[in-house]
Amino acid sequence: MQPLHLYNTLSRKKELFEPLNAPYVGMYVCGPTVYNYVHLGNVRTFLTFDTLYRYLTFIGYKVRYVRNLTDVGHLVGDGDEGEDKIGRMAKLEKVEPMEIVQRFTNDFHTVMAQFNTFPPSIEPTATGHMVEQIEAVQALLSKELAYESNGSVYFDIETYNQRGGNYGKLSGRILEDLLNDTRELDGQSEKRNPLDFAIWKRAAPEHIMRWNSPWGEGFPGWHLECTCMSTKYLGKQFDIHGGGMDLKFPHHECEIAQGDGLTGHDPVRYWMHSNMLTVNGQKMSKSLGNSFLPSELFAGSHYLLEQAYSPMTVRFFMLQSHYRSTLDFSNDALKAAQKGYRRLANGLRVIKSMSYKAGEGNEDETKQQDIRQAIQQFYEAMNDDLNTAVGIAQLFTLLKYINMLYLNQLQASVLGEEVFNLLKESFITFMQDVLGLKEEGTDNQPILEGLLTLYREYKDQRQYDKVDQIRSYFKAQGLAIKDMKHQIDWAYEE
Repeated sequence: MQPLHLYNTLSRKKELFEPLNAPYVGMYVCGPTVYNYVHLGNVRTFLTFDTLYRYLTFIGYKVRYVRNLTDVGHLVGDGDEGEDKIGRMAKLEKVEPMEIVQRFTNDFHTVMAQFNTFPPSIEPTATGHMVEQIEAVQALLSKELAYESNGSVYFDIETYNQRGGNYGKLSGRILEDLLNDTRELDGQSEKRNPLDFAIWKRAAPEHIMRWNSPWGEGFPGWHLECTCMSTKYLGKQFDIHGGGMDLKFPHHECEIAQGDGLTGHDPVRYWMHSNMLTVNGQKMSKSLGNSFLPSELFAGSHYLLEQAYSPMTVRFFMLQSHYRSTLDFSNDALKAAQKGYRRLANGLRVIKSMSYKAGEGNEDETKQQDIRQAIQQFYEAMNDDLNTAVGIAQLFTLLKYINMLYLNQLQASVLGEEVFNLLKESFITFMQDVLGLKEEGTDNQPILEGLLTLYREYKDQRQYDKVDQIRSYFKAQGLAIKDMKHQIDWAYEE
């Protein structure tokens, strides 16, 4: 079985994953700018790296996962001019900027919990690392890789490249082409080069969020924040840096230049990027009216949605595609994902309650080999740049045997105790621990068991009106009653 390989955006190929200090792994993921509700594009990114975090931990690595919160410095339009996104929202609502930050940080954590993602090891904020950012600006000035202009400080790309840097290497953009495509904008006249980016910005009189610095009152550049927070907790060079494809340029490109400028080498070994979302084949955007929030998905309250979709359905849907491929939201695709998730959830529920029982029937080597092969292929899929789509296909192979055992079409003794236990342990672990797919709606299990007891009694007594009432209740909960020859049970309705 091949070891873990990850696609490195920097080299544009899959590479053998070799951490700097195995078994320790340092992973940094650009977190949200907490000025509004987290959108689904963000969710896909965080879900991708949650799955990577889970898998790395599962195969024995000790991972320090750092995911920041941007609470200052991210300007409207993502450039060096304009209002701070958080400050702008605070002005509109006539509240303190930190009220905006707190509200949307709380919402972000709620949504991440709904999608069953693990919290990061450290969740630093930009405002909590002002000292480190001012020190980094001073260091870049002392190396003459930055210059002050009217109270702002800019990174000098031309000097950086003259000293051996290669600005544009991550995104594949050529400096000359970038210069030709960059038109002179208001406020750019204070830059030596229109591509130079701010690492410290002078605060205009109307700017709410400001800090004292050697260059006057201002605030840090958005790109510098991630450089300072990642290196503070993971070192001057670390293993994995993740984010959405939209951050590749200029954000991550600038991080490389800053990190290299400060230390003399690339800050990151493996750059990883998740791809974008589309809706019915169109790019997801507020202006097109096809952008919906997680809460709208869960409630089915957006005009493009035909029904509500649960968090685990959406998680399963996202994992069905490779993280580097475009993912298209449509009702048909979501309904198919709902069916697929519920089939797996039913398998998860029943295999948890099964235990090996010796019985009649000789062990079947073909079936044993099929199970072992599916398990091995799950590992191979995950080791092939986190191919969750192929991994999920192997879960359905294992599910076939779980259902045969459940329906008494197969005796556990045919698999043998070792393979039965391997099947049970692998299915539960792959689904819950690695893919983060859990059962939903099991809080009322004692009530369901009680109703099933009544159902059996009413059926024996031929009180079919009451039998139908219980069936209707289960159906309203998205559940079905299974009348089988050897038992009566319930299942998630597929």
